[in-house]
Amino acid sequence: MAFPTVQVFESYADTAGREFDAVILLGDFAQTVPDDFSEYVAQALQFDARVGKQALLVPADVAGGRLITAPTGPLTRDYDDVRNISDAAGAAARIAQQAGVTKPLLIVFGVPSEARYGQAEAVAYWGLCQALYEPLEAREHLGEETIETVTAVGVVGALDETWLQAVEAGKRVARDLAGTEPERMAPPRFAEYCQQAFAHSPVRVTVIDDVQQLQHEYPLLMAVARASLGVERHQPCVVRLEYKAPAAEQTLMFAGKGIVYDTGGADVKTGGHMAGMSRDKGGAAGVAGFVKTVAEMRPETLNVVAELGVVRNSIGADAFVADEIITAHSGVRVRIGNTDAEGRLVLADLLSHLREEAPDYPRPQIFSVATLTGHAALAKGPYTALIPNGPARVNEVTEKLWEAGEVYGDPTEISWSRREDYDFVRPRTKADDTLSSNNGPSATTKRGHQFPMAFLAIASGLDKHGTDSQQPLPYVHVDIAGSGVEGGDWQHGKPTAAPVTCFAGCYLHQ
Repeated sequence: MAFPTVQVFESYADTAGREFDAVILLGDFAQTVPDDFSEYVAQALQFDARVGKQALLVPADVAGGRLITAPTGPLTRDYDDVRNISDAAGAAARIAQQAGVTKPLLIVFGVPSEARYGQAEAVAYWGLCQALYEPLEAREHLGEETIETVTAVGVVGALDETWLQAVEAGKRVARDLAGTEPERMAPPRFAEYCQQAFAHSPVRVTVIDDVQQLQHEYPLLMAVARASLGVERHQPCVVRLEYKAPAAEQTLMFAGKGIVYDTGGADVKTGGHMAGMSRDKGGAAGVAGFVKTVAEMRPETLNVVAELGVVRNSIGADAFVADEIITAHSGVRVRIGNTDAEGRLVLADLLSHLREEAPDYPRPQIFSVATLTGHAALAKGPYTALIPNGPARVNEVTEKLWEAGEVYGDPTEISWSRREDYDFVRPRTKADDTLSSNNGPSATTKRGHQFPMAFLAIASGLDKHGTDSQQPLPYVHVDIAGSGVEGGDWQHGKPTAAPVTCFAGCYLHQ
């Protein structure tokens, strides 16, 4: 699983003789250009007015004879953020690759000394890697060495090479799992990928794929999977990932939605909306990616436990349907409102298992991560939506994630859980305890990305662990429906690996 390795240098002078074949100069060219490159930039401007306004390759007496100018534009306006740097690095990376560069040196200049740019060089490296990433299917068919030709990157700055590469390793796992087509990443092969990704690492991988065990322990998940059971290669599983720290002081517990293909089930997706639904496993992919970064960093005081529900929501004679009442792992009776709201059913059983285990771990925090609602994409655009419960709000869990996202280039926005959300999923009769959803699209439903968090809290039993309980448990629902792919294009957009960098920055990097 190759990606451009990174070498860090304290200064440009330290890179002499290191056999780089291009220099990427990245920054706001309205500011003072570093002395080592100012003459070359000035000469290029005499012949091309685009220099400093868009990414360009110009000849210069630098490594490889190639200087790639990568302008960020202004960085001081209220609405500027570190993604300007990531975008510029990506544009430069594509030019470098097309020019045949295999080992560029990345230099970032002119960045304001503000907290929001505290990880500018790291974000530039990750932006370069994002742009150069090629899909798993393409790498397996054509060969990684053929299509991923940039093999190493030098970066000037006060950085930790191990940290940079650990995050990128996690992001690559997340992209692979999220973006790969539904047969290559059907549930058994998704599990196999995870086993290979964590081989020879401190992360323990357990795959639960016995149908009877799943029916007994994950009844909501198995309702979603019911129509897939007749096809062996589509049969569901739960992938459990565990990292136990030698001196644990805190525990992160994750439930990841891994719907490898979502037809909508009996409420089938029509009008072309089924295309791209192989990416409905982005939540589980993001969780696995974060755990990969944990495996590389090996934190001394942080436990991580994750359960990924890997399921295909198929159409068939045995498909579950709206109006069914299914008793969840928590004992809560769930009335099905719409079978296309399947991800929350999978998550509810996973969360219930984590809730039961939480008292066995120090300072647990629980998260569900999912490409859950079109409403999150509509309401938040390209940002991850964070919806905390009361204990998470008291502990400022979402605020800390928000701050990390701003600095590390994986931004989020916070939504709040309200009484209307709990009222929306209230039982209408004594036959059930909660309603999974309404029967309309989330994007046209008021509070369409907030009310599912209320359902998850009720159906998992986490509503009994609020601020007024004897055992409060911080819980945050993380909806990446708007942030999980570039440009919101779920069929063709490149997976972003959200929220790997945000969580890594918040919990793994000091």
